[in-house]
Amino acid sequence: MPPASKGRASMKEDLIAIQSKFTAQIQATTDLAALDDIRVAAFGKKGEMTAILRGMGGLSAEERPVIGQMANDVRAALEEKLSQKKTALSKAAMNEKMAQEGLDVTLPGIRHTIGHKHPVAMITDELCKIFMGMGYEIAEGPEVETDYHNFEALNIYKGHPARDEQDTFYVEGGLTLRTHTSPVQIRYMENNKPPIAIVAPGKTFRSDELDATHSPVFHQLEGLVVDKGIHMGHLKGALTTFAKALFGDDIKTRFRPHHFPFTEPSAEVDFSCFGCGGKGCRICKGEGWIEMGGCGMVHPKVLERCGIDPEVYSGFAFGMGIDRIAMQRYNIPHLKLLFENDMQFLKQF
Repeated sequence: MPPASKGRASMKEDLIAIQSKFTAQIQATTDLAALDDIRVAAFGKKGEMTAILRGMGGLSAEERPVIGQMANDVRAALEEKLSQKKTALSKAAMNEKMAQEGLDVTLPGIRHTIGHKHPVAMITDELCKIFMGMGYEIAEGPEVETDYHNFEALNIYKGHPARDEQDTFYVEGGLTLRTHTSPVQIRYMENNKPPIAIVAPGKTFRSDELDATHSPVFHQLEGLVVDKGIHMGHLKGALTTFAKALFGDDIKTRFRPHHFPFTEPSAEVDFSCFGCGGKGCRICKGEGWIEMGGCGMVHPKVLERCGIDPEVYSGFAFGMGIDRIAMQRYNIPHLKLLFENDMQFLKQF
């Protein structure tokens, strides 16, 4: 039937022309976006291959399979060429990108910043080194303490103002966050017999409002010496030796009467101002002296609770704020700077 034969022949010619046309375009393109445009022109809703397939409805039953097979072959050939070209263009694009972003191994590497000790850690190490040179050992204890070790054993009885919740952080199970490092002394005396000479640096906690010289978290260093014949002169000698080692030979010490439940007699110890030599300046607020901490002779009841006979042994204890010493040493105006982890501030040290 001539009309049918002519239609089949025409569609064959169209398919051959489509394959030749798009094959040439695929081979010539150098861009992934342009390659996708070729795919749409061939196989999209308005594509030339789509139009051929829609025209197959006018073919006879004998001709339709022949043209359908040829159309499938042309489609498969073009899709294969599209896939191969896409792979080649993608690889070329990646190679070009890698060439542009290539690593020059001759360039110097990135210099990593090396950390250093925090000013509080630096002062703590310095204080401990001084006392170790005087024959003291370093002792440690838990930051979460029992009521007994934090209060009772230190002669801080029930109802004492220091137990008020406005000063102390209480936790479940009758425990507290230690309000001083003195519990370390109790634990050490419970497990060691005289002679004893220790210092206990560490973190302590009190419910204080944050200001220039106060914080809910701060650091203390406690000292304890227990042996036969220990008296107030030994305490004054130890703290004076420490003061001169820390601030220089011109530093003087003075002791003012005070009261602590765990020492008797008790005193506050001041160092002459290292800034003005005692004449009065901004550092010492014009007084010529700087308060460094509390001290005194260990109360006999404290020794007794730890299993040490106060009739045979005596001792002295002292405590000082590490943070305040750091502030004075490095001229730091506000306590919060020691806890904010501001790198611009810390890099100064």
